[in-house]
Amino acid sequence: MSESRGLRWPGSGAANSADEAWLTAIAQAAAGDSSQAPLELLVEYLTLLADAAISGRRPHEHELAIVRELGRRAAEQGIPAGRVVDLYLSAAWRMWRDLPDVVPYRDRDTVRASAQAVLRAVGEATAVLVDSYQAATQHLIRQEESLRRELVDDLLRGDPDVAGIVERAEPFGLDLGRPHQIVLARPAGGLPEGDTSVNMLEAFILDRFGDREVLVATKEGLLVVLIPATAPSTAPRTVTQGVGTLIHDALIRHRSGREWRVTTGRPYPGSYGIARSYEEAREALTLADRLRLDAAVVDAEDMLVYRVLVRDQAAIVDLIQAVLTPLTEARGGAEPLLQTLEAYFATGEVATDAARRLNVSVRTVTYRLTKVKELTGHDPGDPGQRFILHIAVLGARLLDWPSRDLPRGADAHS
Repeated sequence: MSESRGLRWPGSGAANSADEAWLTAIAQAAAGDSSQAPLELLVEYLTLLADAAISGRRPHEHELAIVRELGRRAAEQGIPAGRVVDLYLSAAWRMWRDLPDVVPYRDRDTVRASAQAVLRAVGEATAVLVDSYQAATQHLIRQEESLRRELVDDLLRGDPDVAGIVERAEPFGLDLGRPHQIVLARPAGGLPEGDTSVNMLEAFILDRFGDREVLVATKEGLLVVLIPATAPSTAPRTVTQGVGTLIHDALIRHRSGREWRVTTGRPYPGSYGIARSYEEAREALTLADRLRLDAAVVDAEDMLVYRVLVRDQAAIVDLIQAVLTPLTEARGGAEPLLQTLEAYFATGEVATDAARRLNVSVRTVTYRLTKVKELTGHDPGDPGQRFILHIAVLGARLLDWPSRDLPRGADAHS
């Protein structure tokens, strides 16, 4: 304790070692068994209060800076805010209780003035403490969010620095040796800035599965969930739904009225496995959009056949040209006929259900199916020809035909 901040007892000079020992004992008593309390800063705070009691002065800025530092350290050490304030108040009343034994007060007015000075000093110091604690906490939160975003980005792109990724993942409780999978969620209309779905979803998953190996973040307008592939032993035995369905239902409950599409990648071990699962989930989302699927939850495993179609693009282009391009000769173009074929196949080749799905008459559906047969030479009602038409329609949707021209030449083989 420096002499400039030392106690000045009546009739004496600067604080002596006995004064410091007295304040240190009070600080230790207030801190109790807490090993986190920075005693040297707490002693400085008690010096501030004792000086206020004796001289009646208000705290100086350099003294409040010490209190500010104590608030910052407490936040960094993870001491709860209530515990920090309680520590300050406990130290204050202990100091006030013992002060008459050290400084004999002669009259009531002196005691009253001293009490007012101490209360004023406690109030100012506590306000500074809380402000500093909150500012430090917000800084730590922003810092952790930044580290989380960077980690998620590097995991999703498959950062080659595996050792570095493993080291950075450890503070978040991630064991990259275990299989993990990626779940993507996208709301209709996009994810607005500051959306609360991230915090809700992370709390829901942790509560549901009781596992810390979860990261929830945002990326390019999507909610990204990194989750272990197998539920831990603490998970409820009633969990029978897929994680994609669980997440979708939680999002719907959180924001009723908003539509979500959720896709899940397959689980893989290691940091590269996370990147692979992410690519599968993202591709499943793209394919579901192109195919105009009604399903709100799509698993990458269920989209494998469509991935095969996309990868053999040249063959799909040939099939569309050979089978579907004659539909462009119909009045109104190919689109109404393609929609009818989609609905017909999606409803199990039942014209009545297809008409209901399209909101048209059954007669319109049967007319369009007949028109398809006339133009293409393929009968939607014939099992063998139906398969060819179905694959061609799926390929058309994957390539966004006829809204876009079909790739040609080298583009079709890329």
